[in-house]
Amino acid sequence: MSGRPRRPRRAPPAPAGQWEVRFSDAAAAKGWESLAQQARENTYKAWVVIRTDPRPRTETPRHHRLKGGLAHVMYRGQTCEQWQIEVTSGGRVWYLVDTARETCWITFAGAGHPRATDRR
Repeated sequence: MSGRPRRPRRAPPAPAGQWEVRFSDAAAAKGWESLAQQARENTYKAWVVIRTDPRPRTETPRHHRLKGGLAHVMYRGQTCEQWQIEVTSGGRVWYLVDTARETCWITFAGAGHPRATDRR
């Protein structure tokens, strides 16, 4: 080991017609890694869904837009819709749909329920 800090994993650029997927902060990236260790296949499937169909026309209990004060978030000067994918029975991924940048920003990923829902 060289003693240098490990760089976070970077996703390849999105192919034409697909959305970029990025992490909003280091906590979201760390949570993603933890979730992937617990449910690798489901986490990968969530990544593909976010990249290809981040706003499905038909919402399901496992993939839907958040409601109330969590439905929209201001991020990098844009008001973005916030969505959730239930990766496992307790694992969740929250992400913002930034149409101006054609990017989805993962704001939370983890094996536990996000605490923000406890306030609503």
